[in-house]
Amino acid sequence: MNPAAATSAPSARLSAGQRRQVIGLTVGALVVFAVFRLLPTGTNLNHGDFRLEGGNVLEFCDPAAPQFLPVTTVRSPIVFTGDPAEAAVGEETTFTFSLATSSGKPICPVDLLVAHTRKLHLMAVDPNLLDYHHLHPEPGANLGEWRARFTPRLAGTYRIFADFTPVATGRGLYASADVAVPGEVAVNMVVTSWEAQSAEHVFALRPASLPIRAREPAELTLAIRRRDDAPVVMGEVMGAFAHLVAFDRERSGFAHLHPRETDLSVPLDPTAPELHFKLTIPTAGLYVIWAQMVLEGEDVFVPFWFEVAP
Repeated sequence: MNPAAATSAPSARLSAGQRRQVIGLTVGALVVFAVFRLLPTGTNLNHGDFRLEGGNVLEFCDPAAPQFLPVTTVRSPIVFTGDPAEAAVGEETTFTFSLATSSGKPICPVDLLVAHTRKLHLMAVDPNLLDYHHLHPEPGANLGEWRARFTPRLAGTYRIFADFTPVATGRGLYASADVAVPGEVAVNMVVTSWEAQSAEHVFALRPASLPIRAREPAELTLAIRRRDDAPVVMGEVMGAFAHLVAFDRERSGFAHLHPRETDLSVPLDPTAPELHFKLTIPTAGLYVIWAQMVLEGEDVFVPFWFEVAP
């Protein structure tokens, strides 16, 4: 008999104990696989739920490269509907609204990614762009329902822009809705300026070059000083030192800008902090940029009006 054959034959066969071990491991793996298949996987929406056929459709936006978005002049794959509870000037208003895909599927917290510390951002602004609010809604009682609170300081129809990133796309999407606040709408006598002041601070938003022209990238520097030249105590707002939001005069869209200084562990110059932003505006006209900061522990909103040349 061949000695090699005699020594290899036993290794080709498993003992009864080994067979039971293999069967047990196989069954265990199948059970684990079945359990994981039954666990919730998160969003039930897919990339196709956020697409519309045809032209003039709102495109996805890379959150790392924000741009001015013409939200109201293009078709959005999102249905954004809501109604305030007795909105009134100077009174806190609860704005209950729903988000859904164009096919009617509700958009819930599990369907959205966290972007700038929140899953959903709302930018509310009055007809004259004089009263701006950045809101963070909470989920409502029903699927796709959300609730936000704000206190309108002026009368008129506020436009509310929604800014969010679906899990299914990983890219930003946007929608808008209007909220009527009864009362007489004030006349806005706009004065363009790259500077603004408060009781304690002086603010400047400096373009790298003037004029700012449509379709050309603009480099912007936000500078903050205290009137008494003491250190500026800047806090964190949504994971950054500051946020800028730009609106056109017609409120057709907006741009949500984040500073180049993204590492909060690297302190700014305490006596003369500066932040740098980049913005491209598609069309000429009148615009406002609202800067949002936390200074000495208080939320601060500062507007800068400017013209964009052809």
